[in-house]
Amino acid sequence: MTMRTSWWLLAAGSWLAGSMAVQAGAPWEERSAAIGAAGQTVAGRISGDALERLRAIGLELFKGEFTVNDGVGRPGATQAIVPTKRRHPAATEFNRTAGLDANACSGCHNKPIVGGAGDFVTNVFVSEGFESADFDTTDPQFSNERGTNHLFGAGLIELLAREMTADLQGARDKGLDDAARTGEVQAVRLVTKGVDFGRLTVHPDGIVDLDKLDGVDMDLVIRPFSQKGVMTSLRQFTVNAMNQHHGMEAVERFGGRWTGTADFDEDGRQDELADGDISALVAWQAGLEPPTTAVVEQAFAARAASGAHLFESYGCDSCHRQELPLSSLDFADPGPVDAAGTLNDGQVKQVATYDLASLPWAKTLKHNEKGEVLVPLFGDLKRHVMTDNRIDRFGNELLAQRFVDRNIFMTTELWGISSTAPYGHRNDITTLDEVILAHGGEARAARDAYADASKDDRADLIAFLKTLVIPQ
Repeated sequence: MTMRTSWWLLAAGSWLAGSMAVQAGAPWEERSAAIGAAGQTVAGRISGDALERLRAIGLELFKGEFTVNDGVGRPGATQAIVPTKRRHPAATEFNRTAGLDANACSGCHNKPIVGGAGDFVTNVFVSEGFESADFDTTDPQFSNERGTNHLFGAGLIELLAREMTADLQGARDKGLDDAARTGEVQAVRLVTKGVDFGRLTVHPDGIVDLDKLDGVDMDLVIRPFSQKGVMTSLRQFTVNAMNQHHGMEAVERFGGRWTGTADFDEDGRQDELADGDISALVAWQAGLEPPTTAVVEQAFAARAASGAHLFESYGCDSCHRQELPLSSLDFADPGPVDAAGTLNDGQVKQVATYDLASLPWAKTLKHNEKGEVLVPLFGDLKRHVMTDNRIDRFGNELLAQRFVDRNIFMTTELWGISSTAPYGHRNDITTLDEVILAHGGEARAARDAYADASKDDRADLIAFLKTLVIPQ
């Protein structure tokens, strides 16, 4: 049985179109040969039908059950984000801790549909350390357990993070200029889109005091993905996940330019994922429609409306902000702030720009008086202390992750929460009531207001959260 697919590539400013008939299950280099043409790049502005064609390729990659013919396996390499050779030969290719642990991305991201979240059984393990990550135990001294997050609205999340990063870094740079010009110490408030990330003290000699920084890394880059807020972009997330979960290694990180070999993982397959393959995956994820509010029958709607009011009055919206403004729906790929190992816009001749405004769901988004898109994420893209001496549902965490302390987590965006049970950073909390009561730290006051409320009021707030769904 054969399938015939049209593959689209934009390179050197002009469309290159091709079609190919390939045998199902053929080696991946055959199936992706068209994407790999012309320098293995996707570039230029891509919108409308052209964007949907590129996204269709990304969906097939996301659902594809990779095999050894494609390059599955990394017998000579670990899952570390820095290319790292194994200390010992791989005892087995599939391993529920360090991976391999899935045949397809959709094996974990599937609730309620492809691109969604996962049940407890899909949990993964992340090791601390950028190399030497060669382990085979669930002991929390060596790894932290993580549930699967959904990807709907992820393109909007990344665009918000990029704009917020630009605001924060712009404020810092202005403070440096002002301090140098005036010879006076400058106090720089770090506020973007109404979210407060603390302040900097900037000295005329260029020294920047970071003691009052809050909820963001020292480089002021917002990293919106993962429970700890340590992933900068969908591209970084994709390259990391493909290696850890499948042993499918991207050329942009594991290819000869960086490692000196086209088969770094020693599995007999060279250049397993071209730049264009990663771009197609990014385009599909970035274009996923955002979660929405369900239309419910009148009696339930009344309870949900009451719950929405209580959500604000209890202070839940101090972190779970209903919406943040976004200036542009142009998604540049690769983006501006990724570090080495993930392509960024300084490493390519021309970026691709995915016009998210051309996708049908974009017409459903609301705008403010400035014409900005209002992204209804119910989050703030900021890290917060989530435990205290009375609540510690994170006690299984013994390791910081990428220098983020064990009790600090990124605010979970609540859009789609009704469609993505179970809850918590390791999918071990079964109800919305439980996960609210598991809050501590900076969320203590809001949690206690909910805990002290009447049974009916608590039910109303849960009814409101039940309206936040992923469209199917």
